[in-house]
Amino acid sequence: MALLGPSLPEQFSWLVYYSITAILGVVITWIIYRRNLSSGDKEKSGPVPATKAGEEIINNSQTSTNTDRKSLKIFFASQTGTAKRFAESFRQHATLNDIITEVIDLQNYEPEDNLSDETDARKICVFFVSSYIDGKPPEKTAWFFKWLEETSNDFRVQKTLLKGMQYAVFGLGNSVYAENYNKVGKNLDKWLSALSASKVMEMGEGNENVTDSQNGGIEEDFLSWKEEFFKNMLPVLQGKTDCCKNTGQDCHCQQKTDNKEEELYETSSDEDESDEEEEGADGDKVKRSDGVVDLEDLGKMMGKMKKAKAEKESETGSVIANGVGHRKFKKAKDSQAEPKEMITPLLRQSLTKQGYKLIGSHSGVKLCRWTKSMLRGRGGCYKHTFYGIESHRCMETTPSLACANKCVFCWRHHTNPVGTEWKWKMDDAQTILDGATKNHQQLIKQFRGVPGVKADRFQEAMKIKHCALSLVGEPIMYPEINKYVKLLHSHAISTFLVTNAQFPDAIRQLVPVTQLYVSVDASTKDSLKKIDRPLFRDFWPRFLDSLKALSEKGQRTVYRLTLVKAWNTDEIQAYADLIAIGKPDFIEIKGVTYCGESKASNLTMENIPWHEEVVSFVQKLCDQLPDYEIACEHEHSNCVLIANKKFCVDGVWHTWIDYDRFHHLIQRCDESSGEEVFTAVDYMAKTPSWAVFGSDEHGFDPVETRFHRKKRKDISGC
Repeated sequence: MALLGPSLPEQFSWLVYYSITAILGVVITWIIYRRNLSSGDKEKSGPVPATKAGEEIINNSQTSTNTDRKSLKIFFASQTGTAKRFAESFRQHATLNDIITEVIDLQNYEPEDNLSDETDARKICVFFVSSYIDGKPPEKTAWFFKWLEETSNDFRVQKTLLKGMQYAVFGLGNSVYAENYNKVGKNLDKWLSALSASKVMEMGEGNENVTDSQNGGIEEDFLSWKEEFFKNMLPVLQGKTDCCKNTGQDCHCQQKTDNKEEELYETSSDEDESDEEEEGADGDKVKRSDGVVDLEDLGKMMGKMKKAKAEKESETGSVIANGVGHRKFKKAKDSQAEPKEMITPLLRQSLTKQGYKLIGSHSGVKLCRWTKSMLRGRGGCYKHTFYGIESHRCMETTPSLACANKCVFCWRHHTNPVGTEWKWKMDDAQTILDGATKNHQQLIKQFRGVPGVKADRFQEAMKIKHCALSLVGEPIMYPEINKYVKLLHSHAISTFLVTNAQFPDAIRQLVPVTQLYVSVDASTKDSLKKIDRPLFRDFWPRFLDSLKALSEKGQRTVYRLTLVKAWNTDEIQAYADLIAIGKPDFIEIKGVTYCGESKASNLTMENIPWHEEVVSFVQKLCDQLPDYEIACEHEHSNCVLIANKKFCVDGVWHTWIDYDRFHHLIQRCDESSGEEVFTAVDYMAKTPSWAVFGSDEHGFDPVETRFHRKKRKDISGC
């Protein structure tokens, strides 16, 4: 029988064994599946869509056995990259504390399909959003905010659409923009709340304006808010408590149980709206309950509201709120407070990396590429061609790194501070001149012995002859600009000062300079706003008044036009009208320089006009200007000069400057306390034939050696 196989009882025993093993396997598999499902590793919405590697979405796949734990979903809307950097820093801090995170760029996020899925109680959504032009969101994220705004205001959409979402917002902005300051973050906070999302922490406000920032700068504002967030929310995220129990205070995440859609009156602060007694204007107690006031108490409540409003208006920049993560700030009004330095440590680090030599707390100097070029005998800048400056003897500097515009073509990529008035510590003019001279000469010394540098020009360069006050910022903002200009003249240094046409009074008060420029980057209110992105609300009246102020100056004046293809190249008649207002001696028209990629600007190579296109524009403009003609060109800089016909004497152009004559005239003017005046024609000089428009040299000095760069970006400078 043994040869015939196992007996019937033995077969039954093996069958039972295999059955029990199979059942145990199924049970174990089910337990593992349920544990993974509850750990939160997989989102309800399914797998994350593919995005640009290492840019938009960053995940960590930590697991937890605690079902009360929460994850963080971190969104950012960034124009220049700061909001993205903050989001990644926030994620890193969370990761160190074993928190599950996901970082998403809102430009790749579809709100209509996904936002309602963010109501999972097991996660908290944190938004880092920046405000761009006119308080609008970054360009590529416009759809997200447009959809959210329309949805929150659509009567067909239930106001409970986002009920269950827990969120916090940190906005990035600049308080100099007044009503547009952090507008995107504030709107996001408002729209999420309108759709019943629950705020777990008061909105954080990052302020680029270091003077008004609560913590001394946008980086410090972020670090303070991040610290407060994790201090209060880390126990919640780790499942040790909920946010309402964390501090023993009322918090925003608790939903109201009533069904009213709006309050019957506006509270005077962001304090909790639960039932409580308040003190009326006469000292009596007033009972309020979720915004509803008894009729007999209405008068007392109105008194209370007026008193609270007055107290709030007496404070500057105060934020008073209760709840989890709410920080109580109060900015004291102290007229005796010492003003801050314009250059913060982070700004100093950034500018130093870019090659600036910083002077004191608000000035800088940098070596222009044309200075280096002429040291080697490779040609000078357009001012050499148009006005006869010696580029290797020109110092490019500014007494004010701050500016009142944020132009889209700013070749400094907006690393300088902005403002509408001087509110920083101030260095005296002599200190700035000494520092600028010393630093410029040190930069020149670095070229001693460099191959190609001409020995005679190196020696000449150590004696500064010209100063281009056009490095960056708005030099005319500096309170001692007149003293600074006079000091330059006392050292026989000519002055070429550029202003952005936002300070007409300062232009009128400015002492004579060798040549005064006004940047005219657009000819209409709308295009100027789009291109220059000015801070002043009344930028257009200021602009026009600045042109009028220019017409009142006796010395050489220049309109500087920057052509941006598809932006301002079709405004010929409007430009002609502006020229009639300022009556400049010269009009420089230059194609915009491509300065490489900048997330603060959407300019591309397609916006750069060819030299032939610039010439064509100039010719059409001259047809509208009977008193002007094309005088010079500098093809290398893609720049053309239009001059008033008074500088064409006996058929010969006199656009160059007799610098010795100018210094003689300015000395006599100063000694006579301004009584001996002089005009632009008193110090003009003959223009060489090679610099005249139409010459075979196209504005390139024949004594120089033409050097062609290959596959290099043009960073022409001033």
